[in-house]
Amino acid sequence: MTIKVACLGAGYFSQFHYGSWARCEEVTVVGACDHDAARAGETGAPPFTSLDAMLAETQPDLLDIILPPPAHASAIRTALAAGIRWIICQKPFCTSITEAEAMTAEIEAAGATLVVHENFRFQPWYRAIKAQIEAGAIGDVLNATFRLRPGDGQGPRAYLDRQPYFQQMERFLIHETAVHWVDTFQYLFGPTRSVYADLRQINPVIAGEDAGHVIFDHASGVRALFDGNRLLDHAADNHRRTMGEALIEGTQGTLTLRGDGSVGLRRFGTLAEDEVLAPDTWDGFGGDCVHTLNCHVLEAMRSGAPVENAAADYLSVVRVENAIYRAAQEARKISL
Repeated sequence: MTIKVACLGAGYFSQFHYGSWARCEEVTVVGACDHDAARAGETGAPPFTSLDAMLAETQPDLLDIILPPPAHASAIRTALAAGIRWIICQKPFCTSITEAEAMTAEIEAAGATLVVHENFRFQPWYRAIKAQIEAGAIGDVLNATFRLRPGDGQGPRAYLDRQPYFQQMERFLIHETAVHWVDTFQYLFGPTRSVYADLRQINPVIAGEDAGHVIFDHASGVRALFDGNRLLDHAADNHRRTMGEALIEGTQGTLTLRGDGSVGLRRFGTLAEDEVLAPDTWDGFGGDCVHTLNCHVLEAMRSGAPVENAAADYLSVVRVENAIYRAAQEARKISL
């Protein structure tokens, strides 16, 4: 069964999407749409500047939306009106919880499936950590910490060479970046029950926050800390591989994620560490997580298996994000 895929967007991050689809068996990329015709043409797929025209001419089985949140609702509605029943949409999903809920209702009413392209949970190190937790390797998990340190947020040209719209986002660190760990923490530790946050802006050229701490209480009993600062770095040859370092601590041991993508396991009361996952050798983004997510969706299309991060499931991430901003504004813990 050959699946026809059309892509909307040809900006910086789209390269990882087009590169992934090109490697998928029995997949044909039938179109690439962008307001910049030259940029769409550079993808190697038939270029379009109109989404309506691309959908009408190519009749794809799946639309991959690779655009920022303000474009999501319009693109989803256009796809549904054209009869598209499989959609992948970049995160953050829509511009607000109200819009995300409305889109989810319209998707379900149309009998369509939309998967939010939240790819961090598909990174190999988090899959390895999940397997270790489920195997009981560290006992009862009590604490988790992730230190975001990409080191790309200093100076007046911060983000301009890659994703310049970052500078104008009024909600930045949490809405654009920390949502990865809102979702990943829930993937690893279960639903979020409450959050507390202290956020700040350091680089004055950024409209939104670029540093802060968020404490998550999970229903499983895990307390997780997201410690984010986009101006600082960590020990890695590629600061965008893991974007930081993590500790997952349990009653019987500790899992450590390093900037090279490796995961180590130290048993409680010992000094030695066993290698759970070797350092990452993928030279693209995030351990090839874009490709893993895309393959996951293709498998669901072909087999009818359930998908991770369907729109309705992802609403919990958007609600936690809103609670984080409210917690920071009101300087108190917010229950969900």
